[in-house]
Amino acid sequence: MWVAVGVLGNNGKSRGISENYPSVINVGGLFTFNSAIGRSAVPAIVAAIEDVNSDTTILKHTKINLILQDTNCSGFLGTVQAMQLTGNDIIAALGPQSSGIAHVISHVANELQVPLLSFATDPTLSSLQFPYFLRTTTNDYFQMYAIADLVEYFGWREVVAIFVDDDYGRNGISVLSDALAKKRAKISYKAAFTPGVAKRLGMMSRGYVWIATDWLPSVLDSSDNIDSDTANLLQGVIALRHHTPDSDLKNDSKLRDSNGSTLHFKSLRIFDQAFDVLNIGGTGSRRLGYWSNYSGLSIVPPEILYTKPPNTSSSNQHLYSVLWPGETTTKPRGWVFPNNGNPLQIAVPNRVTFPDFVTKDKGPLGARGFCIDVFEAAVELLPYPVPHQYILYGDGRRNPMFDNLVNDVAQNKYDAAVGDVTITTNRTRIVDFTQPFMESGLVVVAPVKEVKSSPWSFLMPFTWQMWGVTGIFFLFVGSVVWILEHRMNADFRGPPRQQLVTVFWFSFSTMFFSHRENTVSTLGRLVLILWLFVVLIINSSYTASLTSILTVQQLSSRIQGMDTLISSSDPIGIQDGSFAYKYLIDELNIAESRLRILKTRDEYVNALQQGPGGGGVAAIVDELPYVDMFLSSTKCQFSTVGREFTRSGWGFAFQRDSPLAIDLSTAILQLSENGELQRIHDKWLSRDKCSAQTNPIDESRLSLKSFWGLFLICGIAFFVALLVFLGRVCWQYSRYSAEGEPHDVESHPSRRTLRTPSFKELIDFVDKKEAEIKEMLRRKSGDSKRHPSQGSDGQSNNGKLTACACAEDLSLGDPDAGDAIVLGTVGDGGELEDGVRWDLVLMVWVPITSFAKKEDSVSGFEILGFTTRTKRNGI
Repeated sequence: MWVAVGVLGNNGKSRGISENYPSVINVGGLFTFNSAIGRSAVPAIVAAIEDVNSDTTILKHTKINLILQDTNCSGFLGTVQAMQLTGNDIIAALGPQSSGIAHVISHVANELQVPLLSFATDPTLSSLQFPYFLRTTTNDYFQMYAIADLVEYFGWREVVAIFVDDDYGRNGISVLSDALAKKRAKISYKAAFTPGVAKRLGMMSRGYVWIATDWLPSVLDSSDNIDSDTANLLQGVIALRHHTPDSDLKNDSKLRDSNGSTLHFKSLRIFDQAFDVLNIGGTGSRRLGYWSNYSGLSIVPPEILYTKPPNTSSSNQHLYSVLWPGETTTKPRGWVFPNNGNPLQIAVPNRVTFPDFVTKDKGPLGARGFCIDVFEAAVELLPYPVPHQYILYGDGRRNPMFDNLVNDVAQNKYDAAVGDVTITTNRTRIVDFTQPFMESGLVVVAPVKEVKSSPWSFLMPFTWQMWGVTGIFFLFVGSVVWILEHRMNADFRGPPRQQLVTVFWFSFSTMFFSHRENTVSTLGRLVLILWLFVVLIINSSYTASLTSILTVQQLSSRIQGMDTLISSSDPIGIQDGSFAYKYLIDELNIAESRLRILKTRDEYVNALQQGPGGGGVAAIVDELPYVDMFLSSTKCQFSTVGREFTRSGWGFAFQRDSPLAIDLSTAILQLSENGELQRIHDKWLSRDKCSAQTNPIDESRLSLKSFWGLFLICGIAFFVALLVFLGRVCWQYSRYSAEGEPHDVESHPSRRTLRTPSFKELIDFVDKKEAEIKEMLRRKSGDSKRHPSQGSDGQSNNGKLTACACAEDLSLGDPDAGDAIVLGTVGDGGELEDGVRWDLVLMVWVPITSFAKKEDSVSGFEILGFTTRTKRNGI
């Protein structure tokens, strides 16, 4: 009403209208007087018009004349009344409340350019189609989406739509169907009957759910009292009611501004679409929560949520608990099987091969097998009866095509399919499967032969790379230990040939922990401990692998797996009716000409025995449960090769969105947990199992990749030990060289040439014993301390030098020839008592005959002057 009035006046001034106001303007009204909307809307409109007409400050000299017509809830009478109303020169029409009548007169209103302010909620009525149509209530579009959100919240997938069978009802149901489809739910049936009929059919009892639109709260709110029969009928119903925020404006009846001159337009507000969710109970109702197109279902009022970011996620949807029909708080499943309805029509594959899984039976069920027993056991666990009937699928002469079976279920020819139906991606797009009750996957079966033992079996545990690296490391470890021990361990000294033999012997004797040489140095012991740990692991692995090769039956096959089949051109056997036929063609790009359909177990055996050259197949690709049964029936004459190259399972197929698929999945899980599923398996499928796969020798051999970590650790440790050893030798040699040269420079100031130590001298130094080097450095250090006592005239002070060296380290000459040994050099010029003349470098000779034996030491010689290093070979 306020919209029409607002067009005509504002502070007593018209907008684009002549100052000569008409004394009377006609406004029409189309309502069903004896209806909830008519009883509340008509008095309100009459009171509003009287209030406007009594206030001359609003329209001044113009009065509103309200012309009302009763449509009597009849489309025909409503249309006639509307046509009569337009003949009264009206400027606007209020109503109708019926969407059916609104559809008809909207065309007339457009032609006459008369605004139509309607209470019609039909979502198909739009101002885009009818420019003069103005909706004064909430569009049913939002109410249908609120119902869809309720269905999703409680986890239901199917609903039965009860509606008025007219354009308005059908249009509303169409919007509801679209809203449910977005929630993966659907309308399974549509019916047009009243709640009284539902009561007589027993549909208001436990197990049923009723969701009503806003018409029910409108009727209840407009009624002074509700009789007990109606109240009992509506117990547990969920209904929607337009939400009006609690505020001062809700009870504001003022129509004037503070100056009292115009309509109080500030009291008018536009809110987002929102509904109260009510639960009818007793003689009234209680609020479960709210729904809004802003945030969905919530127990928080929408006006509060408007101040926050929108959140329509499933975790954010909340309602209070519901008292359902039958006075129960347990959420109904939302569907039941009719007591007098038809049983489920369940298709069962009439198998020819492997009948233990499912096949025809003369008993009352008409089918038997592992799959049938699992289904019957699962149905027994459901909290409701499931009447069903098995219908054999197939002619019994060959296995049926399982893809065709699934397609027939999707096309509603059958309610479900029970049997060894493999769950594949393409099939899940058209039907719903239960939880898998049997694991499955495609494997390759091929003829195999036993590998005989070889005289060279002892070499088989390791690959040739492993043998090579292990041998290299044995020699490397022997060399490292010899380097670290040579200077201080007598076991690693001697002639070169003896030392080479020692290295080889020590290296390979560690394999059996039988080395007799003891390690003395810290680095040597560290290296040896680490290597012995590696040898222990290698020995243990070698022993275990060799034992497996010699004691476990080794089987080999020309076909090593699916990759071998793909790369070859040999024919491949496929079970009749299996999904593997299309899988190999579509997914693995195997030529269809290579595939051979095998219909019986005997054809399996003959095809494998004949082989590709004899008109048979190189291998058979089939699902694992069938293969296990086939191998056990042939006494393990064949074997699987390679690994499973697909993983899936068997499930029961139902039509899309069937609630039975969910409940049976829960039942199958219970069977698995309580052990019943395994007992059924053992009853039908328990057989002596064969070896799952061939065991090729190459797969049993130990390769380098299993031990490279150990070798890496050893190599790093050995190199670190060598670096520490070489660093220590270089440091000792630098000290030895530095302490020996200054004497020569000071004794011979006229000769400044210093000789650079040769590589041979360095090697000789490294070859010396550690104790000998320490003694030499100690003597050198003592002589250096005595050296500064020499006078400035170049004459030496008296001192003593005790030279001690083993005869074997002084390169002994021939005792019979009277050879001598160089003990050292001193000073500058002179003549010895035995007549030996020296110049610059003193050659002190001692006859060999003065030694009693080679082990005697040269000691006790007194040399005046500077101390020098002992020289070999008379240099």
